[in-house]
Amino acid sequence: MPEVIATIVLVLIVAFVLIVIARSVRIVPQQTAVIVERLGSYSRTLNDGLHLLVPFIDKPRDTIDLREQVVTFPPQPVITSDNLVVSIDTVIYYTVTNAKSAVYEIADFITGIEQLTVTTLRNVIGSLDLEQTLTSRDRINGQLRGVLDQETGRWGIRVNRVELKAIDPPASVQDSMEKQMRAERDKRAAVLTAEGFKQSAILQAEGDRQAQVLRAQGSAEARVLEAQGQSRAIQDVFDAIHAGEPTSDLLAYQYLQVLPQIARGDANKMWIIPSELTDALRGISNALGGQPDAPTGSDDAGKTPTAASTKARTGAPKVPVTGPEGTPPQLKAPGLFSNDPVPESEIADSSAHSPQGADNPPGQSPWRPSGAQ
Repeated sequence: MPEVIATIVLVLIVAFVLIVIARSVRIVPQQTAVIVERLGSYSRTLNDGLHLLVPFIDKPRDTIDLREQVVTFPPQPVITSDNLVVSIDTVIYYTVTNAKSAVYEIADFITGIEQLTVTTLRNVIGSLDLEQTLTSRDRINGQLRGVLDQETGRWGIRVNRVELKAIDPPASVQDSMEKQMRAERDKRAAVLTAEGFKQSAILQAEGDRQAQVLRAQGSAEARVLEAQGQSRAIQDVFDAIHAGEPTSDLLAYQYLQVLPQIARGDANKMWIIPSELTDALRGISNALGGQPDAPTGSDDAGKTPTAASTKARTGAPKVPVTGPEGTPPQLKAPGLFSNDPVPESEIADSSAHSPQGADNPPGQSPWRPSGAQ
């Protein structure tokens, strides 16, 4: 029996020693601080490493994490200066710089930071309207951080950053804002479309103007080149004609070939035969028959030459020869047809050799104008 009691006592002593050793040795991790109290009052702050405590006298109270902490607060209703209620979610980034102050200066520094953030946020947002609240996040963040860092400094807390995670206006305001934004986007789209049409019209007009200028320049140059070509062609033809020394018979033949083309058309009522053509025709007539014979027929009977018709054939003026209405003019040459003037020498010569009679009295030429009765 005494042996059993001795064994129990020995076990208790070993257990007590182990407990004492366990309470005497304290290992603190990195970026961690331990507040130690001795007999109920603050003794010291243990940083990372191995530390020895007095058993049953030194007591660790709190373990503080010295790393940067992130805490998110629930949405808080805040009234703006234009009397609109918005819900704002905030995120706080803080670091404990003094573990003793964080433990002894405030009971719960997380709750203190939250309430301080809400009150500061209401003060800041209350001086701004909704539009400024939505567009001034950096300004709000800076003011919140300044106030929180100043107030939490005595708690051993440093506020590194404050972020507004969400700003939610009322549903009716959101609907109105969406309509306004939609209208603004439609307006910008219409303006951009109009600007596009304007630029397109300007560019098209500029292109048309340049095209017209280029076409006009091309047409002018083409006309100049065509005129130069025609000039050279005429000059070449002129030189070739003079170099070939054409006879009057050839010229008369060419005249005869061209006259049908001149007389073509319903609008040609009268045209003029040049005197050179009459001279050429006279030469052809003389070459074919010697002297021109008096034309026969009732159209040439009874017409007496007048004084105006006694001019020399080489100086005969250009006379118009007309044809019936709607038909091409008839080809007539002096000395060959009834309506041409005859020189006095030919009239006298023909009178001397013509037979005398009732139809041909003395001194009258057998040549008669056309249409004589």
